[in-house]
Amino acid sequence: MPVIAADRAAEVGVNVNPYVRAVVALDDYWLLVVFENGEQRVFDVKPYLGRGIFARLQDRKVFDAAKVVAGSVEWPGELDLSYDTLYLGSVVLAESPAPIRVVAERSASYGASTDKPNASM
Repeated sequence: MPVIAADRAAEVGVNVNPYVRAVVALDDYWLLVVFENGEQRVFDVKPYLGRGIFARLQDRKVFDAAKVVAGSVEWPGELDLSYDTLYLGSVVLAESPAPIRVVAERSASYGASTDKPNASM
């Protein structure tokens, strides 16, 4: 049985943010992130694109290669964003900007896998 945020919180005695379960790279450098608690949230990566090694994400092929590794999001070349950063810096899909919400909802129709969310998540 997988360990979830509530189990980790009980173990360490503090609240912890949930791990990432699935991710989809969206248009305009947004990520659709599904967390282990079932929340679908969107995260704007644009503020990071001018910072150090994150500038590599301006290449859409690199950005689109986002995948879930150890509960966080990772790209080729040892680029990653932690589940804490993603959870705290994201907004619930229903509260996201309308154009992003439409694209994200279309993307949620992907089949189930560790890399792509599906509507039943």
